[in-house]
Amino acid sequence: MGVYEAVIGLEVHAELNTDTKIFCGCPTRFGQEPNTQVCPVCLGLPGVLPVLNQAALHKALKAALALNCHINQWSRFDRKNYFYPDLPKNYQISQYDLPLAEHGYLEIEIDGKKKRVGIKRVHLEEDAGKLLHEDTGGTRDRFSMVDYNRTGVPLIEIVSEPDIRSPEEAKEYLENLKTILQYIDVSDCKMEEGSLRCDANISLRPAGSKTYGTRTELKNLNSFRAVYRALAFEIKRQSEVLDSGGAVEQETLAWDDARGVTVKLRGKEEAHDYRYFPEPDLTPLQITEEILSGIKEGMPELPQQRKDRYMRELGLSAYDATVLTRSKTLSDFLDDACRLGAEPKAAANWLMGDIMRILNAEDKGIEDTPLSPGHLVEMLSLIDDGVISGKIAKTVLEEMLFTGKTPNVIVREKGLLQISDASALRTVVEQVVKDNPKVVDDYRSGKEKALGFLVGQVMKHTKGKANPQMVNSILKEVLDG
Repeated sequence: MGVYEAVIGLEVHAELNTDTKIFCGCPTRFGQEPNTQVCPVCLGLPGVLPVLNQAALHKALKAALALNCHINQWSRFDRKNYFYPDLPKNYQISQYDLPLAEHGYLEIEIDGKKKRVGIKRVHLEEDAGKLLHEDTGGTRDRFSMVDYNRTGVPLIEIVSEPDIRSPEEAKEYLENLKTILQYIDVSDCKMEEGSLRCDANISLRPAGSKTYGTRTELKNLNSFRAVYRALAFEIKRQSEVLDSGGAVEQETLAWDDARGVTVKLRGKEEAHDYRYFPEPDLTPLQITEEILSGIKEGMPELPQQRKDRYMRELGLSAYDATVLTRSKTLSDFLDDACRLGAEPKAAANWLMGDIMRILNAEDKGIEDTPLSPGHLVEMLSLIDDGVISGKIAKTVLEEMLFTGKTPNVIVREKGLLQISDASALRTVVEQVVKDNPKVVDDYRSGKEKALGFLVGQVMKHTKGKANPQMVNSILKEVLDG
C-alpha cells in the first residue's frame, strides 16, 4: 500500500438464539425441511399483525451492554423497503433513525497494542428467507426456490465505526465480537449455518488525510478468513486504481472465495433507496431502568474479565489466558477442571497443547468430544502419582477424546502402567550403555546432550513406559560410577 491508509467499517448480523421468531411463534430450529417453520405472520399474509418477542429484545440489550453501548430510552421499528424473492412482505422490519443502542466500543489488541473500535449502533431486525439455486442442465433448466424458514428469525445488526485500518484488525475485531456474543449466550455464531454474517465497507485515502475516499461494500463473507482475504484484495485493487489515475466507484461487491477476487453485484445503495418509514403495527420501545437493571444483574463474566481472573487467580500468563478465553467452551472446561482439583498451569498446558492439536486436526470443538474435565483431572493425577509418564499420557488422552473411557480404564486395558521397578530399569539402562559406547564416551567428555539420547533409547526399549526421573537417575549413576 505505502501511500494509502485503509478505512474499514464492519456490519455484522448475528442471529439471536431464541426458541421462536421475532414477531411470531414459529420455531427457529436450523436445518428443518423447507417452509415447515412458517405462519401467516412471517409469510406476510394480509391482515396479520407482528408481536415483539421479549426474549429477543432482552438478548439484544445484553449484547449492547456487553459492547459498552448507550441504551436509548426510546427506540422504534421501521420498514426497510426493497423487493427480493426471499422477502415475502417486500419490506423488512428493522430500525433506522432511532435504534436500540449507540456509541459503544470493542477493544482489540494487535502486536501488543490495544485499540478501541467504536460501535456506531446495535439494532434489532428480522431475517430474510434463503434462496436455493438449482441447475439441472441447460439454460432452461436453471431455477431458484425460496425457503422461508429463516424469515423472521431475530437478528441484531452491529455496525462499527470506520476505525479499522487493516485486514488483521478486522479479523481480530470479528473474533473478539464472536467470543463476546458466545459468552453472553445470545447467539451460537455459527458462520457455516449463517447465524453470524459480515459485510465490510472499505475505502482508501492518502496516508495522513482525514477525508474519506469512495467506499465499496463487500458481501458474501462467510468466514473470518474470507473477510481477511477480501479486504486484502480490495486494498490492493483500489490502490492500483488510484495509482493509475482512476477513481474508485461506489458499488456493492461480492467475494468469490474460489477465485480470490471481488466481483461487482450492483451500485451501492444509500439509506434513501430503502424509503424507510416508521412501522405502524408496532409501538415504540421504552427501555426502563428496571428492565436494564434486571439484565445487568444477569450478565455473565465477559472474556476480558475471565482473562484478568486467570492471570490474577490462576497465575497464567497473558498469552495463555488470551488463548484459553478465546473459546468459551475451552475456558469453561478449564474452570471445571480447576474446581475438581487440577493444577491450573498443568491443565492449561494440556488444553492448549495436545487437546487443541487433536481438536484442530478433527475440526471439532471440545464440546463435540466425550472428554470431560473429570477425565483430565484423573489423568493429571496418574502422572503426578507416577502411574503413567507424560509420554504415555498422550496415548491415554487420544483414547479418552475418541472413546470417552476413563484414564484408569485405558491404562488397565492397554497395559500402560509406568515401569518404576529400579532393578528392571537398571537392566535396560546397562544394556543401552553397552550398546552405545561412542555416545557414552561423548557424555563422559562433557557432551550433556548425549544423556538425552541415552534416555530416549531406554524409553524406546520400554515402549515409553519407563519412569523418566528414575531413568535419568540410574543412567547418571551407571555412567558416573
